[in-house]
Amino acid sequence: MSEIPFENLSEIRNEIRSEIRSENLSENLSEIRSENLSEIPSENPSEIRNEIRSEIQCENLSEIPSEIPNRPQGMFLVSLPYAVMHGGYWSVLGIVFVAFVCCYTGRVLVDCLYENGVRVRGSYREIAEFVFRGQLGGQVVNAAAITEALMTCILYLVLCGDLMYFCFPGAGLSKTFWVSVSFVCLLPCAALTSLRHVSLISFWNTVTHVIINGIIIVYCLTRTADWQPAKVQFHIDIYTFPISLGIIVFSYTSHIFLPTLEGSLIDKRRFACMMNWTHLLSAIFKALFGYIGFVTFADSTKEEITNNLTNVPLRVSVNIALALKALFSYPLPYFAAASFLENSLFTGRPLPSCWNEKREFKCWAVLPRALLVLFTFVVAITVPHFALLCGLIGSFTGTMLSFVWPAYFHLVLKRHASPLYTRLFDAFIIAVGVLCGSVGMFISGYALHAKMTGKQQANSSIPFAYTRA
Repeated sequence: MSEIPFENLSEIRNEIRSEIRSENLSENLSEIRSENLSEIPSENPSEIRNEIRSEIQCENLSEIPSEIPNRPQGMFLVSLPYAVMHGGYWSVLGIVFVAFVCCYTGRVLVDCLYENGVRVRGSYREIAEFVFRGQLGGQVVNAAAITEALMTCILYLVLCGDLMYFCFPGAGLSKTFWVSVSFVCLLPCAALTSLRHVSLISFWNTVTHVIINGIIIVYCLTRTADWQPAKVQFHIDIYTFPISLGIIVFSYTSHIFLPTLEGSLIDKRRFACMMNWTHLLSAIFKALFGYIGFVTFADSTKEEITNNLTNVPLRVSVNIALALKALFSYPLPYFAAASFLENSLFTGRPLPSCWNEKREFKCWAVLPRALLVLFTFVVAITVPHFALLCGLIGSFTGTMLSFVWPAYFHLVLKRHASPLYTRLFDAFIIAVGVLCGSVGMFISGYALHAKMTGKQQANSSIPFAYTRA
């Protein structure tokens, strides 16, 4: 069968996407009309159909709940004072630097969707497939997205265990117990087939966290007499700063959703302005939050800053609210990971589809989803080190999705249209991403191994001490 130009194929695929959305297939994903599939040059049109269905479903995951793209920036903000504790002023500068880089890479990633002013690609995955000349690139991006979504689920469970344990530290209940309780509460997620109901509480999750952040800031400001700015270090500790930087990168990770976000804008020309303002405000607030939180509690700063609140009723109220928010936030990345896996593996080959011809969820498909929840639970109780896990995933998928790949894609696709300084800056970001990611993964992995085996360096320089309850 003769091939047609990529531009024409992209037009056909975009036409199919429009038809899918017009038939409200973002929720039930019914069959694509055969007359459109016949226009696609493929020996197996069902593969194209499944691929487009997968892309549409994954894109719609970010359209439904507004919290998904921002979930690290909210819940895991509570660990930034701990990052400043171990990174000092360099962590504060890192918050600003990472915000600037992520703003730039987010904009150039969206720029890679366009050719001559026309949007010819619809997702992060499509860009990767075009640059790497094959589906392998898209599969690698999918794997990174799945890893990040699952790690987010695991961190939610660990966070629930930490928060609830410090609510009742004298009750004799371990963190593992509270993680187990959270796991039981989240098992019904296995039967989740739509995010419509979950998305209704997304707005209130965001409002709740804004209020909690405000409470923490006000509490710290009332203790200005206890501030210890001299405790903020100036030197770089190789055993602590890479992990702090990984936590910071993880707090900005949202690039996988940016193509859909830009595509949903009425005036796409305002995307760059939106990116600039959101990252500027985010950098200012995170830098102040991390710095003020640390100077308030100094060396006693815990992994989650709310656990430092000395007012017991206030600490219990805030921690319970955050734990509930974590439980309600869990279904969003879980549903994203489950959908990615179903559309990658359960497509009829090699594994049967989870949906019947009427687009109804098959009963047996609840089992692999339940196993996915069980997997996050097992990892959470096996590796209950919140800050180290944040640093590890930020150094791994965070640097690849937010630093290396967007800059590399832009360098490849726009090298002829970009000035020399832009190409040099892309190369600089790639180098920084690879270096910081590699060092961060090594240090985080080393520290995790030390914590899990009970080993500690003689000089106690392994960061982020954590005692399993």
